[in-house]
Amino acid sequence: MEVKKISSTGGRKQPTAISRMKQDYMRLKRDPLPYITAEPLPNNLLEWHYCVKGPEDTPYQGGYYHGTLLFPREFPFKPPSIFMITPNGRFRTNTRLCLSISDYHPDTWNPTWCVGTILTGLLSFMIETTPTLGAIESSTYEKQQYAKKSLAFNLKNEHFRELFPEICDEITKRLQKHQPATTGAAATITNGTVTNNNDAESDKDLIVANVANGELVNKNAHNVDNENKANAGTKGFFHTYINWQTIYSNLVIVISFCIFALIVNYVLKNLNQE
Repeated sequence: MEVKKISSTGGRKQPTAISRMKQDYMRLKRDPLPYITAEPLPNNLLEWHYCVKGPEDTPYQGGYYHGTLLFPREFPFKPPSIFMITPNGRFRTNTRLCLSISDYHPDTWNPTWCVGTILTGLLSFMIETTPTLGAIESSTYEKQQYAKKSLAFNLKNEHFRELFPEICDEITKRLQKHQPATTGAAATITNGTVTNNNDAESDKDLIVANVANGELVNKNAHNVDNENKANAGTKGFFHTYINWQTIYSNLVIVISFCIFALIVNYVLKNLNQE
């Protein structure tokens, strides 16, 4: 792994914090930490950026989590501020985290602790569920979704791309590998942006599909209209049939009543004659 050169201040005596930062940097390069990579800004050794790779058998597996450590000039006698930048489901982003290794608890800080100790403690606390200020609650599924989204998210960060080029290459390969094969598109990733060279073709296909759908809708509408007309005709026939049935029944009743009246009248006349 390449060791970046950290500028010195010549023959002048360096502040304790700067001297300590250089020692911690060389120690991390000599003995890398599992799942953890850290780099200071070239122009500010008091601002470190870290990347934690989600450990196996945890909800964070497959994710990359970017954050910062902001060290005071009094370091190592005062602890740093710790921030998480990548959404993760465990810590609030861009918020000072309340940990025993952060500036929230200067009373528990130990000056012998180094950058490696701080980041190891952060990872240990991350995979736990202990509540603290700056922590959030989320389900295992939500953490797994954050892990998947962390890949593209980190590539958008300029400092992340600058300080962790090897991790960016790894992320880029993973994103390209998981591009849907059915699209037939040549996907490229540049500065955290995933572009599809077949966007125009996809748009054309979408337009054709929309036109086809429109024709289908029109055909369906036409069929429905014809069906409605047929139903209307059938209903009209039944209504007419029912009306004729009603008239015929009424006519039969009237004729029957007239015949009955004539019979009654005839009977009464015969009785009077007798």
